[in-house]
Amino acid sequence: MAARAESNSSAIDTAKLVLAIGLLIAGVVGFYYFSQYLLLYRVLGVVGLTIASMAMILTTSLGKSFWGFLKEARVEVRKVVWPTRQETVQATLIVVALVFVVGLMLWFLDMFLFWVISQLTGQGA
Repeated sequence: MAARAESNSSAIDTAKLVLAIGLLIAGVVGFYYFSQYLLLYRVLGVVGLTIASMAMILTTSLGKSFWGFLKEARVEVRKVVWPTRQETVQATLIVVALVFVVGLMLWFLDMFLFWVISQLTGQGA
């Protein structure tokens, strides 16, 4: 009995998802089909159909699990300890300095390898 209810629920969810995708496609097609109307009305129509489509998706089991994930992610973001402005500036300056130092090291390595190869091949000045 439970398998039948789950099958029925998944069939309804699939129908809802197909209908939601159909609404999105209808919004885009309608936007271009009604090109003679004011742009504001066409954009409002697309936005309205997108909101209706998202609302329909959120009523499916997939949508409910996604909404739960978003809620949990929001809780986790609130737990993050964000760096202060001073810490951010210091870290940025350290990164810039290290990039400069590594760039110089690679430049010197490139010059040295170029010198070695020019000495080996006899193409140097």
